[in-house]
Amino acid sequence: MRKQVHLAAHFPGVNNTTVWADPRSLSQIAFSSFAHLARTAERGTFDFFFLAEGLRLREHKGLIHDLDVAGRPEALTVLSALAAVTDRLGLAGTVNATFNEPYELARRLASLDHLSAGRAAWNVVTTSDAFTGENFRRGGYLDRADRYRRAEEFLHVAGAFWNSWEADPFQGQDFVRQGAIRQVTHEGTHFGVTGTATLPGGRPVIIQAGDSDEGREFAARNADVIFSRHGTLEDGKRFYTDVKTRLAGYGRKPYELKIMPAATFALGGTEEEARSNADAIRRQQVGPRTALAFLEQVWGRDLSGHDPDGPLPETDPDDGEGVTQGRVPLGDRQAIAAKWRALAAERGLTTRELVIEVTGRQTFVGTPEQVARQIDEHVQADAADGFILVPHLTPGGLDDFVDTVVPLLRERGVFRESYSGSTLREHLGLTR
Repeated sequence: MRKQVHLAAHFPGVNNTTVWADPRSLSQIAFSSFAHLARTAERGTFDFFFLAEGLRLREHKGLIHDLDVAGRPEALTVLSALAAVTDRLGLAGTVNATFNEPYELARRLASLDHLSAGRAAWNVVTTSDAFTGENFRRGGYLDRADRYRRAEEFLHVAGAFWNSWEADPFQGQDFVRQGAIRQVTHEGTHFGVTGTATLPGGRPVIIQAGDSDEGREFAARNADVIFSRHGTLEDGKRFYTDVKTRLAGYGRKPYELKIMPAATFALGGTEEEARSNADAIRRQQVGPRTALAFLEQVWGRDLSGHDPDGPLPETDPDDGEGVTQGRVPLGDRQAIAAKWRALAAERGLTTRELVIEVTGRQTFVGTPEQVARQIDEHVQADAADGFILVPHLTPGGLDDFVDTVVPLLRERGVFRESYSGSTLREHLGLTR
């Protein structure tokens, strides 16, 4: 039997995915933009709408990074509003387990799950970034090694609140039967809690995006979905096999965890047109200023005098703190620079062309028929259970995909014609 494809939609948010200069690109923060993309995803019978989160605006060279400033509405507030304008679509939000408290977040997620009738999902993220922590009273106190320990304990306490009410405690009445609510008591390394939940149930679908060994173990123990970065066929197969194999150690079956990499796409009437569209999108996503900002992140210093259409700098990167705050570190700067020099020399690439090459490209490129086949092949080859699509236009970047690719996936018999259930857990085929 052919595996069914799972699809979700990512609102691209603040990064260089969105082509802001395109006249079809509208507001990044207006509710109409969120609603349009969500309704398009629901029209396509996607599993869920995914909203990223940022707790602080990124900075570059000591200033707010004006290449991506659009404002960042709080995720669960937006998703709660979307619950009123959608009926079946899952609503997934990224919320940080480092700078929140279990009871408070458990209550907010339970409220979203209640208002949406079982459609809430939480993408659990952590941070050891002191820059982000400066927005909070306790600051960047958390050691990197402790972030998953805190997240594990956080999820355990939140789960205790979600599970503390008996099924259907109201019995159709506006009062609570005596003994229907259990008190939650927990004393641990990071949290000491004694209290009761204010809503029944409300356990959201749990999403996780970490790729380290500890992140993979955390997902195998706790997650329902992994938002993976392994989108190519061979990398996806290795990651898929590794994580699915870990599930048995926690008494779980392979189908209980869906692996859904982020994916971009470029469509065209012919393969040549699609490739031309993909190239144009990448050049719009990485303009001269964006290329220099990315180069400065690796070189660790101001390169504003450098020509982005010329070769890489002759000097080596600095090993200091760098010039960018709020981004995930790229790794060993010297090693990255050496790798980039070799690639630029081999391919004859300018600085900007090099940045375009190394910062990724569209995952699926082709006619709608070709893209439908590529997605199906990845899923049938156990490289993924589906994909979280990241369009390059806000909010209409998903429209063509839903209108042209989704019908072809349905013709192949690998994607639903309509929703058979009403909850996100049902869409994903999850039982717990």
